Amino acid sequence: MRRSIRYGDERIAFTIRFMPRLGLASQRRISISVLPDGAVVVDAPQASEPQEIVAAVHRRARWIWQQLAAHKERMRHVLPREYISGESCFYLGRRHALKVKVSSDAAAEVKLLRGKLEVTTSVSDPDTVRRLLDAWYRKRAQEIFARRLPEVADSLRWLKEMPSFRLLNMRTQWGSCSPSGILCLNPQLVKAPRPCIDYVIGHELCHLKVHNHSPAYYRLLAALMPDWEARKRELDGMAEVLLNR
Repeated sequence: MRRSIRYGDERIAFTIRFMPRLGLASQRRISISVLPDGAVVVDAPQASEPQEIVAAVHRRARWIWQQLAAHKERMRHVLPREYISGESCFYLGRRHALKVKVSSDAAAEVKLLRGKLEVTTSVSDPDTVRRLLDAWYRKRAQEIFARRLPEVADSLRWLKEMPSFRLLNMRTQWGSCSPSGILCLNPQLVKAPRPCIDYVIGHELCHLKVHNHSPAYYRLLAALMPDWEARKRELDGMAEVLLNR
């Protein structure tokens, strides 16, 4: 459900997501988030009235406006990708220079070589280079997330069975957890530092026990990862660059 409110001379648009009741631990409060791409999302209990949700957004309007203003300021410094030699690419939190090699008789491939991401291709158009890089990031993400998931989950004594995960490119999220317990992780997350990757995995794992962002959920997350807020801040600060495709 889409709604908007007026704040001064600006209009703040937001999406409402109604959270299903899942027993005694179901969500009992309205939670407002500003996602990495600047989208405003409101998670509300299933039984919430729209006017109640809008009133909650009005109460947080100043905070939302500040987050959106900070997002716009960060975006001023994010240039559109051209996929040409010399551009910066990130992998595991480190910046690497992109090098595009055009060769009509060499196999198309991507290598991380001496601090550079080297793309070999028979044609140098941006779409081809982007597709090759996306495939390389996806393969690295599958490998790294498969290693990190059991490492992070090992501390969760209440977790009876290791969940599966799948990769899903998302514009507004680093991860999600389905009601059936399957984790979805954004392959672009592999560009972030390992502590940030572990934060997202831990965040989604905790949703297997508490399916909302209630105080009980954040207590669970803090027990798993006491410094989760610092990791989240670091990831939020890089989001515009890492998600820039």
